[in-house]
Amino acid sequence: MLIHRVIPCLLLSPSRGGLVKTTRFAKPKYVGDPINAVKIFNEKEVDELTVLDIDATREGRGPDFGAIEELASECFMPLCYGGGIRTAEDAFRLFSLGVEKVALQSAALRNPSLIREIADRAGEQAVVVSIDVKRGWTGRSQLYSYSGVAAGADWRAAIRAAVEHGAGEILLNAVDRDGTLAGPDLALIREASQIADVPLIAIGGISSLGDVKAATDAGASAVAAGAFFVFHGPHRAVLITYPRYEELRGLWSSAA
Repeated sequence: MLIHRVIPCLLLSPSRGGLVKTTRFAKPKYVGDPINAVKIFNEKEVDELTVLDIDATREGRGPDFGAIEELASECFMPLCYGGGIRTAEDAFRLFSLGVEKVALQSAALRNPSLIREIADRAGEQAVVVSIDVKRGWTGRSQLYSYSGVAAGADWRAAIRAAVEHGAGEILLNAVDRDGTLAGPDLALIREASQIADVPLIAIGGISSLGDVKAATDAGASAVAAGAFFVFHGPHRAVLITYPRYEELRGLWSSAA
């Protein structure tokens, strides 16, 4: 078993026909069919998969349970789903379909007690809270929210509140690095890891196995990535890949 998880994160956009990859949360590029992507990751024996519907909250709708059921039935690894989850009932329905973890953001920022409601019944390990952080022109980092909920607030306070209410993991997204393949925001990871006393999943900017190692050295418990697993070469051709287990194990073999 690996010391740190390395998790593909797929962005689902039904309005654009399937999976997309964004750059700094903008300019979504179509990258393929979600079922095909899941089958590829099954073959590569990925330990865990995260799927986020980036349209649901913006469009004011809940999860597409039919599509998620189909996705979960094809997924041979633990699946974390986020997007449009507004109530505990939404979360429990997702669990019944085969989803093992739910990722909350807008609903958790609006109503932190929702985290506890789900965690008390499903366990804290089943609740991930997504915290998006964006640096302003002054370099000051602030909470970012695609839906506008609590945008500009203190992201540190948001992490503390999520943990206090029962979040089992924090998904920390460096918005400025999203899709850029420019490397992770190590300073952000270091600071967040000192705040969160639950596993911290760092995402944003990963472009190499060296970046994965740097993120975990900075304090991340796990690393998630999108562009690193779906783009190939300087022209960002779509090619779904995942490192061999031996390559990942070698990153931390000296620490084992």
